[in-house]
Amino acid sequence: MTELFNQIFDKCIVDYHVNDHVDTPINNPYPSTELSHLLYAKCWIDTVQWHLEDIIRREDIDPHQALGIKRRIDRSNQDRTDMVEYIDSYYLDLYKDVKVLESATINTESPAWAIDRLSILALKIYHMREQVERLDASAEHIASCQSKLDVLLTQRQDLSGAIDALIEEISRGEKYMKVYKQMKMYNDPSLNPELYGKK
Repeated sequence: MTELFNQIFDKCIVDYHVNDHVDTPINNPYPSTELSHLLYAKCWIDTVQWHLEDIIRREDIDPHQALGIKRRIDRSNQDRTDMVEYIDSYYLDLYKDVKVLESATINTESPAWAIDRLSILALKIYHMREQVERLDASAEHIASCQSKLDVLLTQRQDLSGAIDALIEEISRGEKYMKVYKQMKMYNDPSLNPELYGKK
């Protein structure tokens, strides 16, 4: 299962880097009714945000531009959270008729939040591999990055296996899902005192 997820994430990241620009519109190749569509959209959000985070760290960036990017990152974080909740909703619906065993336990995170980490790992792997393949970097830099890439690849293998096991256990009623909506406060003008407290 996660083998397909990783393929979708890798494809999304490669697709983004055709233009390599944060304002490139998404062109999701998967039908809107499929989980693949959600996974591609999720990874696209992560990929754009990855590059926004790079841009905002430039020392020569105009402060006004930096503020605009920071606010864009805030919106992106909300979009990312929303997308995770859509993916969890898919799994809640998929397994709604499964009889949960009395011995079933809850996992520390839902399938979608684990899948979120898998998407971020795909980005780390892509960009660390870029560093390994640099022609203008020192041998020490390349060796260091290769070592990190090896760890990231192992991490993806381990996380993929854990996600596959979790979803399988949910499908058999051995684990159950309990999804809490993310109650982000900083984007809500009624909850952020810096917003509701200022006149």
